[in-house]
Amino acid sequence: MNVNNWIENIIQSPMRYAIPIMTHPGIELLRKTVKGAVQNGEIHAQAIKALSDKYPSKASTVIMDLTVEAEAFGCKISFPENDMPHVIGNLVDASNVETLEVPSLTAGRVPQYLKANRLAAEMISDRPVFAGAIGPFSLAGRLFGMSEIMISCYLETEIVELLLEKCTQFLLSYCIELKQTGCGGIIIAEPAAGLLSNDDCMQFSSVYVKQIIEAVQDEQFMIVLHNCGNTGQCTNAMLHTKAKAYHFGNAINMVQTLEQCPDDVLVMGNINPVGILQMMTPTEVESQTESLLEDTARFSNFVLSTGCDVPPNVDTKNIQAFYNALSKYNQKH
Repeated sequence: MNVNNWIENIIQSPMRYAIPIMTHPGIELLRKTVKGAVQNGEIHAQAIKALSDKYPSKASTVIMDLTVEAEAFGCKISFPENDMPHVIGNLVDASNVETLEVPSLTAGRVPQYLKANRLAAEMISDRPVFAGAIGPFSLAGRLFGMSEIMISCYLETEIVELLLEKCTQFLLSYCIELKQTGCGGIIIAEPAAGLLSNDDCMQFSSVYVKQIIEAVQDEQFMIVLHNCGNTGQCTNAMLHTKAKAYHFGNAINMVQTLEQCPDDVLVMGNINPVGILQMMTPTEVESQTESLLEDTARFSNFVLSTGCDVPPNVDTKNIQAFYNALSKYNQKH
């Protein structure tokens, strides 16, 4: 796939498209558990395939699992049966960052995620598959502790930067290997950067993300940079990375964010996956989705998406309502 052509076709098309970050409904279609999917690459890939068969997403996405890379470094992980895994405790502090070893790609569940992406890319031929990886600052926060790293950014800057270099070294290797699976791109999830000011986001996130992008992004492979952007204050730092697409969480104002972004890159977002997709009725989901599409109508580079990963146990009627709103909008316009 030539991703430049794929992006241009989306921007030039009179149609609007959707790429929700969504895998859990596919796991449920298979009657499997979340624990099974995040530990078994074949189940994971089958869930992605099931969704690609059922819904007209412009691209398929893997689970946004922000524990895989932390586990590879050595973090302890809890695995609930039907919820996402989470990191238990901190792995490092300022005293032992220097001795922290960068893991190989055989550590933890990395091989299973490589397998999931490879199988999904082999099974799905009508749209790109987007792999997933955590961003450097978010990974560092998982290893060091978020409260601790937010303080240490100012008090122990050199230690934080050393940790970020090690995280980036591992993520770069991982992204290069993900590229070899046949995927069309990677969604780099950097939610913790949304806690930073624009200047701090540049120093502790964007410069490291940019290293990865410069090494792996080309005409056949794209990076989608995801940032929750709690107030949209770090959008400029995100744009510095030169990703081909940006994905924003539901906390930001989508129109204001689109106004800051170049019109030749894709900008995705930002239906609340919990507050709207999980908690509202199908009628309300359809109304909220239609409103977002109408509000963003003048931006041809906007792609409808969820603000983050669709959680487990979302009613399929609500997912269909999301797509119904898109279909109605396209028919009307």
